[in-house]
Amino acid sequence: MTEIRIHGRGGQGAVYACNVLAHALFKEGKWVQAFPHFGVERRGAPVAAFVRFDNGPIELRCHIYTPNYVIILDPTLSGSPTAIEGLKEKGGVLVNSPKPPEEFSGMGDFRVATIDASSIALKFGLGTAASPIVNTAILGAFARFSQFVSLKALIESVEELIKHKTETNVAAVHQSYESVLLPDRVEK
Repeated sequence: MTEIRIHGRGGQGAVYACNVLAHALFKEGKWVQAFPHFGVERRGAPVAAFVRFDNGPIELRCHIYTPNYVIILDPTLSGSPTAIEGLKEKGGVLVNSPKPPEEFSGMGDFRVATIDASSIALKFGLGTAASPIVNTAILGAFARFSQFVSLKALIESVEELIKHKTETNVAAVHQSYESVLLPDRVEK
């Protein structure tokens, strides 16, 4: 079983990213679970979303405490020990940041990739300068970084699930897939 935890702030699209990713994995024949975790205050407050997938039925029904991958939508959360808490040894971290992966070497012995998802979202008019909606931009980068889901399945899921600005969300997926800064060593 593979587990992914997404950390962000309310309004960045963590919950929708979780749903789109789960839908794309399901399209590729995986069994999936996807669920959010947030308090009553959502806009701007820290939120988490979880995706779990496997080749067979998943009977586990709890939060994800030891993820294989962590996706950080808000770069200010990258310094929080909570964001990478429990991350499995040699796990992967994708950070929404214009900085190169080497800038995050202090996070531990994890493979780190970066993508400037905020700039991509703003380029395509997804959200506002104060609150870019980075969900689709981060997912394109994650598809290439993790190699768990194909670009084709991800784009089909965006087209099926996102009914507002569909074309620009697809464009954001494409650009982030091509623009992600990958770590020197690539392992699954």
